[in-house]
Amino acid sequence: MLAVAVWSVSIVITTVAFLYVCSIPPLWPFLAVYLFWVRCIDKSPENGGRTSQWFRSLSFWKYFADYYPASNVDTCVQEADLPPDRPYVFGYHPHGMGALATFATEATGFSAAFPGIKPHLLTLASNFQMPFYRDILMALGVCSVSKQSCSNILKAGPGSAITIVVGGAAESLSAHPGTADLTLRRRLGFIKLAIQHGADLVPVFSFGENDIYQQMPNQRGTMIYAFQRKFQSIFGFTLPLFHGRGLLNYNVGLMPYRRQIVAVIGKPIRVERCEKPTLEQLTKVQQRYIDELTRIWNTYKDTFAKARLRELNIID
Repeated sequence: MLAVAVWSVSIVITTVAFLYVCSIPPLWPFLAVYLFWVRCIDKSPENGGRTSQWFRSLSFWKYFADYYPASNVDTCVQEADLPPDRPYVFGYHPHGMGALATFATEATGFSAAFPGIKPHLLTLASNFQMPFYRDILMALGVCSVSKQSCSNILKAGPGSAITIVVGGAAESLSAHPGTADLTLRRRLGFIKLAIQHGADLVPVFSFGENDIYQQMPNQRGTMIYAFQRKFQSIFGFTLPLFHGRGLLNYNVGLMPYRRQIVAVIGKPIRVERCEKPTLEQLTKVQQRYIDELTRIWNTYKDTFAKARLRELNIID
């Protein structure tokens, strides 16, 4: 619980630490050099980051994953071996915490399950503008989700892999317990990226991801939904109005509920490399991807989604 609480406020902690350093005049020269390096020199977020296997393997992340739990064989299902002789694009669904535990740490034993695969979870480029916090992200292998960053990683050679939370901010607005509404229908960018680099597509469905928070009713047509989409269009991210449990109570707070998260890593989809795929090629591969994602849902829903309120729904 403490590990999840610390990570939940990690941006606040690193911001306070930065401001504290700013308050110490003897450290200003070092701070000036650091900020110049961050702003003008360091391009690591766009070029594969600075992954630290030691940092990814810290016990802290094991505690983080065990909170849900999101670790061990019974909560991370591997359906196929992934030979490290090619690049991979993992598509993660739905938006949530399990992506961090599975792809940015060794809490679920990713490197042992997929030897030779070098995963990079992707996030908004704006996260790398925050001093100190950016360095934590890069130590976990997290990189920018920009097109150039994706291309640079996949060009790095066999075994290079990126993980894209395909639904992004828009999908988080559809996250309600017992549901699985995926923002995917109009998302072709990651498909195009995989085809252009000859990378296998690997669907990942995370059961229980939508059950760790309660979100206020925000159906389409409501003022709340309109405000959230407007906010997203301006700032690039959105503000789900949610609540979970507290640090010392189980009723209300910003801590996620302790629900099991089970990430099922599906079978890879081979694609033919093409520099300029047509819309027909993109939609054909996308349909294969959706079919595989649907197969994962139908195979495991009665085991890991017993309390579901409705079936898998592909939207937008």
